[in-house]
Amino acid sequence: MAKRKDKNESDLNNENSSEDNFGLPDIEYKPLETETTVQPESEQEPVEEPVRQSYTYTPEEEPRSNAPIIIAVIIGLVLVVGGFLLYQYVYMPQKEKEKRELAAKQDAEKKRREEEARLAREKEEEERRRREEEAANAVVKPTTGTIETLSSRTNRYYVVIASAVDGDLLMDQAKKLSTGGVSTKIIPPFGKWKFYRLTISDFDSFAAAQTNADSSKPEFGEGAWVIRY
Repeated sequence: MAKRKDKNESDLNNENSSEDNFGLPDIEYKPLETETTVQPESEQEPVEEPVRQSYTYTPEEEPRSNAPIIIAVIIGLVLVVGGFLLYQYVYMPQKEKEKRELAAKQDAEKKRREEEARLAREKEEEERRRREEEAANAVVKPTTGTIETLSSRTNRYYVVIASAVDGDLLMDQAKKLSTGGVSTKIIPPFGKWKFYRLTISDFDSFAAAQTNADSSKPEFGEGAWVIRY
């Protein structure tokens, strides 16, 4: 019974197989064998190793803030404005004040020097007047002048105010001058000249005598002149 049952099952499988093959005969098939040729190691092409790409991780930078730059600009502006204000309202007024003080000091010094010069001039003028007064008080003019007739030559320079052939005439003129306090000297005739000469002063040099003669002309006339005797 078992063999029969196996036979029935085998027939049934054959029928099913015949249906799968669509009634075609069964064909035995073998897988194709691939012939591989092993090349020697020396002829084998080198196998390129895969290129490994290195990867570096770079963290993204956060966007920088402009706040430090703005703060620096603001600080710079504050310093510039502060410096300008200090220069304009502190330094310049101080310089102007120093200039005014210096000008006032120089002006005061100039006035002081001018005042000292004025006082010095006044003092000098006062001293001069005092000396003149002392000299005037020291020299007591005689109420009457002296009259002298020279007898010999002295080699001095005399200021002559008058000359005449008559000696008595000159004596009368000398006496008249004597009443006014003027002292005179009479030079008698000498050399080829026959004139008497009435003189009011005498000096060691011609220049001094001429100066006195010139200053005497307003009082004694233009005839004042110098002679050496």
